[in-house]
Amino acid sequence: MKAIPHGPGRPRKYGRPSRAVTITLPEDVLTRLGTVEADLGQAIVNLVERQVVGRVRMIEPAEIAHYGNHAVIIVTPVRALKRIAGVQLVPIGNGRALIALRHPHSIPELELGIRDALERGHVNERERQTLDGLVDILRNTRSSRAISLEERTIIVLESKRQRRRSPRGPA
Repeated sequence: MKAIPHGPGRPRKYGRPSRAVTITLPEDVLTRLGTVEADLGQAIVNLVERQVVGRVRMIEPAEIAHYGNHAVIIVTPVRALKRIAGVQLVPIGNGRALIALRHPHSIPELELGIRDALERGHVNERERQTLDGLVDILRNTRSSRAISLEERTIIVLESKRQRRRSPRGPA
């Protein structure tokens, strides 16, 4: 497992050298780009990289995304992970998700839940790859002297079910 790089300044947005540019695009193109990714620059990069055969990056089922001296674990959202008590997957785009734990669930409970799911064996190959990758990340982080594992709170908005109004309006 790679150590989290420490360095001054803002981390590179795309993980490689980049620069700001100004472009003018039709409104309908901007709208369509917004459906690919909320960040228009990222949407353009995603579309271009889909077209370039030589720059295909294998997406790991579970991986660490670095930002400065912090990092988060991002995963492919699979049913086996959603079934673990206390786990909520928060979509971040590109078919990836962050793991949020409902209070009072903890990281050790998450790791135990993942191991139990793997031992039960009711997982397909894609789910197994994600769960195995997540277990490896948690184990390596737990035993690392260079990285600490901390629980943080994220804000998750959940839509409320709308009650159907009667034709006469509210009572």
